[in-house]
Amino acid sequence: MASSDLLVLKRSVGEALRNLALAPVDALRSAATTIFSMDATCAGSHPINHLVGVEEIVEQLLIPMKIAMPDLERRDDILVAGHFAGEDWVSATGYYYGTMVEDWLGLPASNHWLQVRFGEFYRLVDGRVVDCYLLFDVLDVLRQLGLNPMPRARGIEGLVPGPATQDGLMFTRHDAQESRKSADLVDAMIIEGLLSYDRIDNASIGMERFWHPNMMWYGPAAIGSTRGLQGFLRHHQHPWQEAFPDYAQEPAGIDATAGVTGLQAYHEHAWQRNQAHYKGGKEIVRLADGNYVSWSGWPGIHATHTGADLFGMPASGRPFTVRVMDFWRRDGDLLSENWVLIDMPHLLQQLGVDVFEQSSRSRRLNRPSVVG
Repeated sequence: MASSDLLVLKRSVGEALRNLALAPVDALRSAATTIFSMDATCAGSHPINHLVGVEEIVEQLLIPMKIAMPDLERRDDILVAGHFAGEDWVSATGYYYGTMVEDWLGLPASNHWLQVRFGEFYRLVDGRVVDCYLLFDVLDVLRQLGLNPMPRARGIEGLVPGPATQDGLMFTRHDAQESRKSADLVDAMIIEGLLSYDRIDNASIGMERFWHPNMMWYGPAAIGSTRGLQGFLRHHQHPWQEAFPDYAQEPAGIDATAGVTGLQAYHEHAWQRNQAHYKGGKEIVRLADGNYVSWSGWPGIHATHTGADLFGMPASGRPFTVRVMDFWRRDGDLLSENWVLIDMPHLLQQLGVDVFEQSSRSRRLNRPSVVG
């Protein structure tokens, strides 16, 4: 049953998650049970993958991270709450910060400050988390450790800023129509834009209809961040759709020739039904909160690697799925900022590249490694 007060939910969940990050190892279990239900599940980025029950979440996720970074703290840049399919959800993106004094995820301690970019979605019942989806930018961790085996990104890799308007943590009420306007704009950008790629002309997606010319797109390591609509198209979107042209297949059950009626049908389908098909994948949740929209698909995309020169890899012909999260900020009638997290180790593993093995081999050889 959906909560009647999303502001209270957002504030309480945000505070509980910050306290969880600060808790010492011997207090983690107690802190976790204040927010997670005992049978909660957690779908995490590779190599975390799937955890069942609060005990596994504590033992396999929280304790190893806290041991690796005893001074761990969490800073949210965006915190969004909403109802989806009649249920309560909270999503967030930002960074965990700490000094890496012990190994983590099989990666060697640096004894330096480490920044771990995250995206998180939580489904709650009676104020407790029953399902969570968590993405860490693991490749960015490898980059900071000097162990990223991938070629230099087209975009710029590094610390990703929060919203330019500094209002990603809003705890005041806003007009519901603003949330609806944000949701409609993202829907249009996806359905009338990205999904309209004709596999021939890059310009067929018509992104100028939806994005501010000076927009910012903050991608994960191996892709990087870009400035301006033309930078986004040049450094990410066009190379992506050329390498994986079938990413934009029409969602199951929707007639691509149905015109406006078909778009309206998908619009309602995507917002009213959980597990909706989306970009050929599976939508988990989509939330609109004022000028912000957050979305996750697990996986969000099914595609085939039929194009070359992405991540320095020739076309492999392999099918793959993408675990992905998006956070958008609307400015007036256009989208202005987009924070994107992708489970890159999981994606690359499907294309035959084990980034952990590559980085381990690089350490043994004591030299940089690149994918060939």
